[in-house]
Amino acid sequence: MKRLSREIVSFFSNQGCVIVSTIDAEGSAHSSCKGLVKISQSGRVYLLDLYRAKTYANLKRNRHISITAIDEYRFSGFCLKGKAKALQEGQLHSGIIRAWEARITSRLTQRLLRNIRGEKGHPRHPEALLPKPEYLIVMDVEEVVDLTPQHLK
Repeated sequence: MKRLSREIVSFFSNQGCVIVSTIDAEGSAHSSCKGLVKISQSGRVYLLDLYRAKTYANLKRNRHISITAIDEYRFSGFCLKGKAKALQEGQLHSGIIRAWEARITSRLTQRLLRNIRGEKGHPRHPEALLPKPEYLIVMDVEEVVDLTPQHLK
């Protein structure tokens, strides 16, 4: 497992969602949007998946995974590469569920505040309609790719 800097942990912790890429049965990349629950400096990342579909099937066949996040305003981003496993609902501990609930509550609060300010967005509150998570993705980071263009560092 690769140790992560505070900058990277903070960067990912502040993202509303991340792009998770896995490899499908034909060897092609499959990307989906997931909510990050927790990331540690030790190099472990936790994501709850709301649907047991393509990402789940891909991870059962091939544990290779990447997680990408960008900040368009700051023109920076990172891609974390490594291996992951899927933990079933019975294997989830209450701390992970509480962390996910706290992140969803925060997202709802931010959406409500933006709506009050009159900012345009989704007319409903999609976070409130999300289903219960199906399983947990636990990733061990093996490589970090800094996506910030070299001349802007």
